[in-house]
Amino acid sequence: MRHLAKPEVVKSAAIAASVSAALSLPRMLLWEQRPVPVWYTEAMIFLGGFVLWAFVFAWHTEYTRRPVFTLKINARIAAAATLAGIAAALSLYWLLDPSLRARSPQDYPLDLAQWFATVLFALGFTQLFLVFAPFAWSVRLLRNKQAAIVLTLALSVAVLILKTNSSPTPLPFGVFLELLVVRVVFGYFGLWFYLRGGILLVTWLGFLIEARHLLSLLGH
Repeated sequence: MRHLAKPEVVKSAAIAASVSAALSLPRMLLWEQRPVPVWYTEAMIFLGGFVLWAFVFAWHTEYTRRPVFTLKINARIAAAATLAGIAAALSLYWLLDPSLRARSPQDYPLDLAQWFATVLFALGFTQLFLVFAPFAWSVRLLRNKQAAIVLTLALSVAVLILKTNSSPTPLPFGVFLELLVVRVVFGYFGLWFYLRGGILLVTWLGFLIEARHLLSLLGH
């Protein structure tokens, strides 16, 4: 735990949490049923993000011997991530989105402003919450990268189950099973790329997946 208190970790976590809060602001402003003021949601995102980013900066490199950010990404890895992102986006667009959109239209952007806000929030906080921080915590706990990947995926599945159970319109079992498989498969490849290209590569991968919504928005 001493790594969390290092000045460089605290400083990096504070800067990254500020960026996460800033990127989340458009989504908070467009949240029509927001139960609390914007300043409160932004404060919670900053504080939560600070803790999660501290996990990343304190433990990721310490236990994986790989940098959090990689500026010089191997060209083959970058190309593979690009192809994987495009394939994932098209698969979701054609196979899963039609069923999910019909049941939960509020989860899909209605215009470019909403899409922009959704992308910024996904890249600024969602990936941190579902991938970067859980993996850092898991690898510190288990001291094994493969075991940490399994635990991170298990936590992601748990979040999916909680979200599904709280939905007012439960998903049919077949659709839920498809969503579960997608979450595990995409999550595994996301972590695989994360360990080889760092956060920037996974951010690019996430952007490509979110870009699939443009096919619907620009087609109308």
